[in-house]
Amino acid sequence: MRPRIIILATIALNAALFLGNLAVAIASGSRTVLSQAIYTVTDLIGGLFLLWGLYVSRRPPDHEHPFGFGKERFFWAFVSTVVTFTAAGIVALVTGIDQILAPAPVTHLGEGIGIVGATLAASVVGVWVTLRELRLSRQTLQTLLESSNQGLKSIFYQDLITIPGSMVAFAGLLIVYRTGDYRLDGTVAAFEGLLLVVTGLVLTAESREYLIGRALAPEVAQDILGLVERDPRVFRVRSLQSMQLGPDDALLALRINFHDGLTTDQLESAVDQLTQTLTSTYPVLRHVIIEPES
Repeated sequence: MRPRIIILATIALNAALFLGNLAVAIASGSRTVLSQAIYTVTDLIGGLFLLWGLYVSRRPPDHEHPFGFGKERFFWAFVSTVVTFTAAGIVALVTGIDQILAPAPVTHLGEGIGIVGATLAASVVGVWVTLRELRLSRQTLQTLLESSNQGLKSIFYQDLITIPGSMVAFAGLLIVYRTGDYRLDGTVAAFEGLLLVVTGLVLTAESREYLIGRALAPEVAQDILGLVERDPRVFRVRSLQSMQLGPDDALLALRINFHDGLTTDQLESAVDQLTQTLTSTYPVLRHVIIEPES
């Protein structure tokens, strides 16, 4: 999968949408359109954070960071989530409540409906880009959602959440146009804000697991254990510890009890061969540490 393509597509789409939503929001006074402008600009900033995280995570290891900088992607995905969902959601929620309590006239409703429709269409395009990249890399949507790639999951959820939000906004503006009830404009903005906040809290909680050090998935660890114990030189795996250092980078530490009678050279050969087998079978394992016991 090409995360850079997805991130760049997100940045380009949201830059255009922000300018359009902001222009219409200023002209119309619609809080619904303003909430979409707020979301698209924070989505744009979030995409820039993800792009930066992708760039800095590729720095080579150094003395102070011997396992590299893979967790930079987790950190900047966390920042992106907080900015894009939580901050934007709170601002949109407050804006909507203000319109409900003190309704202000909304004009240029035709333009507002048009830009909300464009936002909806762009979100569908964003989902399509992600699904296309998954298909090209021969992965499934379930693979993405179960992966540790918080940045791409954040982008996917951004587009996915925008679709029902834009649909509600579209319907809300149509009703405002027909009824002239400006409080509904605030209700829709508040709904969009609440939707963003809830999504942000869920993604933030998930990001926390990777920031503090999450292990490989249990089924992957079980497969690794089975692969190692099938080696005829291995008597028992005493312990298996792992940690995700990035979406495509993991650390694996094994304590292996080898059969008695192996010489030092044979133990070294066994460790080297097991390491090579593990890294070739599971490319995500970029750091493998094996502590032999005989």
